Amino acid sequence: MRVFTETVGTNGAQLTGYVQSDSEQLSNAAVRPAVLVLPGGGYQHCSDREAEPVALAYLAEGFNAFVLRYSVGPDATFDDALADARAALMTLQERAAELRADPVRVAAVGFSAGGHLAAALGTTGDLQPGALVLGYPVTLADMGPKMGTQIPEIGERVTAETPPTFVFSTRDDAVVPIENSLALAVALDRAGVDFELHVYASGVHGLSLAKPLTANGRADYVNEPVQAWLAQSVAFLRRLWGDFPVPVETADFR
Repeated sequence: MRVFTETVGTNGAQLTGYVQSDSEQLSNAAVRPAVLVLPGGGYQHCSDREAEPVALAYLAEGFNAFVLRYSVGPDATFDDALADARAALMTLQERAAELRADPVRVAAVGFSAGGHLAAALGTTGDLQPGALVLGYPVTLADMGPKMGTQIPEIGERVTAETPPTFVFSTRDDAVVPIENSLALAVALDRAGVDFELHVYASGVHGLSLAKPLTANGRADYVNEPVQAWLAQSVAFLRRLWGDFPVPVETADFR
């Protein structure tokens, strides 16, 4: 596996890539779909728990994965973060051959404020990812002051051109209320956008993979039902884009 970190855009954002190495034994997966992971953190920091562990989980499912640490903090604006996300997506699309990625099959995967950023990337301008995967996303503009910044209302930007979208949340999230996900789902439905919405019965905010390895020692960050979101999102993306070709007549099960 090739791992690298480089600066993208003009704000010093850091893009870390995890790219599967070439192998004659992986010939049908030489070019892979990709995920651009945008960690949460209330636009004040980028969560480590929602960064590399998520990228590696998708890598194990056959995606090349990239994590963007975008502009955050009191001196950064939403426009700065969006410019970083656009620069990262442009990098993946323009250098797709080098990165062994399909420029069309790039999903923006974002959590909380990173979910807001991913959704904004998918609903603003001509440069869009091929799909969105949003975990407990912020979508309502009135959440901005709570994070110390001004943000746009995502539902108002949804059109028929918005990429297919997978959303998961928990009903009793006390930090980003479920209304954020429900409002987005209504907007997607009205625009005729292909989407899935998974609302799990219970779970705290910021679950990431909801497994012990991303729990930071907190029992409430381990939630077995919510762990299903990763496999469900992969199934959603494979329904959109297909899987790696394996002709039945040449399959070798040795």
